[in-house]
Amino acid sequence: MVRIHPSILSADFVNLERDLEKIATADGVHVDIMDAHFVPNLTFGLPMVQRIAEVTRLPLDVHLMIDDPDTWAHQYAIDGVDSVTFHAEATRDAVAIARELRARGTRSAIAVKPGTHIDRVLEHLPEFDMVLVMTVEPGFGGQAFMADMMPKLRQLRDRADELGIELALQVDGGITDDTLPIAAAAGADVFVAGSAVYGHADPAARIDALREAGMLQPGSLER
Repeated sequence: MVRIHPSILSADFVNLERDLEKIATADGVHVDIMDAHFVPNLTFGLPMVQRIAEVTRLPLDVHLMIDDPDTWAHQYAIDGVDSVTFHAEATRDAVAIARELRARGTRSAIAVKPGTHIDRVLEHLPEFDMVLVMTVEPGFGGQAFMADMMPKLRQLRDRADELGIELALQVDGGITDDTLPIAAAAGADVFVAGSAVYGHADPAARIDALREAGMLQPGSLER
């Protein structure tokens, strides 16, 4: 199944409630939390997430690009937040965070940057409900899709299948009608799209087009 999570990083922050309405047909809202330390950009924090949850019926997919998620991640496990993603590169104990999030009723997700090996994620895969493979360097929108990240997706999907677990695989960065099928063929099923949705006059139509692109994906890539 193809799930589209538009990133509000590409929305108009001054008219955010209006722009949330424009993506009402999406499967979720991707909310990037950046602290200007783990990544060079700065967005917003928990109070904004709480307010977003109040004005949309869509589940929130919170992506923490912050230092010390061990201290902060569980605070985002609030009503309206479906999943909290933290970075493997920033945590001291990924398993402890994942278990705490699940205990609070939120899906646990871990992200890996392009230069990060996924061995430690594979080692503890049953602890996570979703893995986010970054297909750009995190911190800014509008970057080009990195197709050389596809082997990570294939490894993760193969391992999940071997273990017999349900695992969502998300990609974030450079997702368009052309790149989405590439990631889908490698095993991804949740797609973060920013400018590919909000960069057009009709975001709802763009969501439909991205879903269609996923359904028309080519056959499995060679392994």
